[in-house]
Amino acid sequence: MLLRESPKRMLVVCTRGIGDFVLATPVMRSLKHKWPDGDIHALVFEGTEGALENNRDVSRVIAVKRRATRRERLAEVISLWRRYDFAYTVTTSDRASFYCWVAGRYRAGIVPAGSQHWWKRMLFHQHAEVPQQAHMITVALAGLPLLGVEPVCHVVPPSMRAHSTSAVRLDDMLQSLGGKRFAVLQLDAMYRYKTWHTAGWIEVIAWLRNQGYGIVLGGGAQAMHNVDVASITHEAGPDAVDLVGRVSLAELAAVIGRAALYVGPDTGVSHIAAATGTPMVVLFGPSNPVSWGPWPASRRRHESPWALRGSRRVGNVFLLQGPGACVPCQQGGCERHELSRSDCLSLLSAQTVIAAATTMLGLHAAALNCGFDDGPDREDACHPEVTVRHPETTGVIQLVRRDRDMVRMLVPDPGAPSDA
Repeated sequence: MLLRESPKRMLVVCTRGIGDFVLATPVMRSLKHKWPDGDIHALVFEGTEGALENNRDVSRVIAVKRRATRRERLAEVISLWRRYDFAYTVTTSDRASFYCWVAGRYRAGIVPAGSQHWWKRMLFHQHAEVPQQAHMITVALAGLPLLGVEPVCHVVPPSMRAHSTSAVRLDDMLQSLGGKRFAVLQLDAMYRYKTWHTAGWIEVIAWLRNQGYGIVLGGGAQAMHNVDVASITHEAGPDAVDLVGRVSLAELAAVIGRAALYVGPDTGVSHIAAATGTPMVVLFGPSNPVSWGPWPASRRRHESPWALRGSRRVGNVFLLQGPGACVPCQQGGCERHELSRSDCLSLLSAQTVIAAATTMLGLHAAALNCGFDDGPDREDACHPEVTVRHPETTGVIQLVRRDRDMVRMLVPDPGAPSDA
């Protein structure tokens, strides 16, 4: 069986979290470029569909339950059975592969390497194995060349309709800023082991105020936050705009798009922030940045812009990695579970975050950062954190040893082109 030259109905399956699906939006963009008249639907978990709000590449979002009864699963199978000319899964999960097999008359997807996954290969007409040490965007796009589809590395954030009720409401919520430039601080992450410490947030807020910036606080709506949101909100003061749990992903994306700076942890909102093009600092601890680092808005190259170790700036994203010889452990924090602490983030100082923020805001006089080697394909790394577990550093202001010499200290021009 061959894929129709121009499939009329297509389904993209991504049954994972918000961040995963934001990073899968290049797949929909690629399919739309190839088949502009095709109708693309997306199948996601309930609670993640907001990541596709007003995405012009997708005409319908199908939300399924993470946990469902057998009767509910059977109803899903019946409603999806061979409904699409083409179905594609962007992840290797068993459930995503199953939905793809159920829904598509022609099926393609991503499978893990290894002989034990032979049965999963049998579900697809064409498949690609997961590339080693690849970004999740690269993984999601890996199967498209088999179909003659040119991968497009363009992450699409959710958006609001202009002049909508939501847009008016958002303007009202931001009125207290008085028109001043502002920074958005995403305080929370889904898992405790990805969160930064309360004292750090409070110090960064005080610094931003001293620089004349307004403060906008973001965070999830979960009943039990993984960071002390109440204390941070109190310290931020009455003129800070508190959006924690009060706005949709599309509304938050709109706010971030207007901001001078975004600072946040390794979470789905940080992937959205990167896609808006706003200068940002993202705080990484246990996670592998090669696979999960936010994708710079202007980047069109297919390979990951990030290295396994080291803090660096690429385009509008400054990825700041916590200290420690074990970083990134690629585990659930130091205790290997969702509520674990992560020493690498606990030891990441506010002054280090401020130094990165200074660079992204273009505040030349105080910026502390590593220099960039010449050449369009070179991205330098630095570890601006003081810790005995980083023998290459001696302080916040430092030299970083490279293969041949010591990288000079200078302030990179934020207006200069970067490797994107």
